Amino acid sequence: MRIMATLMVRDEVDIVAAMVEHTLAQGIDLLLVTDNGSVDGTREVLEAYAATGRVELFHDPLHEHQQGQRVTEMARRARTVHRADWVVNLDGDEFVVAVDRSLTVREALERTPFGLNAFTVDVVNMVGPTAGQVPGHTAFDQLVWRDRRPVEELERRDLHAHPTPNAVHRGESDVVVRPGNHFTTVVSNGQPDDAVRLEVLHVPWRSWEQFESKVVNTGSAYSASATLNPSPNHHGMRDYRLWQEGRLRPTYENRLPDAEQLALGEPQGWFVRETRLVDELTALRATALLPDLFDATLPVSMKV
Repeated sequence: MRIMATLMVRDEVDIVAAMVEHTLAQGIDLLLVTDNGSVDGTREVLEAYAATGRVELFHDPLHEHQQGQRVTEMARRARTVHRADWVVNLDGDEFVVAVDRSLTVREALERTPFGLNAFTVDVVNMVGPTAGQVPGHTAFDQLVWRDRRPVEELERRDLHAHPTPNAVHRGESDVVVRPGNHFTTVVSNGQPDDAVRLEVLHVPWRSWEQFESKVVNTGSAYSASATLNPSPNHHGMRDYRLWQEGRLRPTYENRLPDAEQLALGEPQGWFVRETRLVDELTALRATALLPDLFDATLPVSMKV
């Protein structure tokens, strides 16, 4: 079985090596990546991984939020050039896993009927109180709570809803992947059994600096697009508008519960502690493709 993943990324140097190492360790044969004009070192990290033969790298410096087009091109190439049986479409801050911790993604997909054609994968935001602001720590040893706050609580804090599920699909030469990786034109015939279900652990809010950069990159790309016209209520455009008005920082802080909120929310099931990503990345240090690049994304606590 041939399993491919796609990724379009811009300015994610703090996390991209960990994401690549983790995705490949899950049994993905090849990661097709388009770097969207990164200027923070992401491109150089990806070039190093491309030299290993496990990443196929493309460059697109245009900033007009053309993600759907580029991911579609990569997903089609995964089939036409690399003969992919399954294609998993991801973002740079998304770590795909099998819900059953005893399985890799490959093992789960090997047990998933091809007749499903396509299915969706839940995306879970991982949150915590400090998000990279403690010296010697990074997102991985701080964002260790699944965010299960009810929609009403998110709205009370002026936050948008939980993430839309991602799409996984059979390799097809004419597939179209919609912007955001949430939908494809491959017709789904159902969902996998719970025993082989996949999910994505999402770490989008790793520090204020990282979040602000992402908001500006996304908002300015949408604004520059001649073909996309997102609603003003689209979360990316709303965040960009808040940034333009100098009011973004409070929404960032609302996304990340402090110790008091965690203590109140855990008994209600709003926050569930989950160290799986920390555990898996720590274990990967012994077999990393590029240990120096991988180590640079990990906190001190995971290196001792």
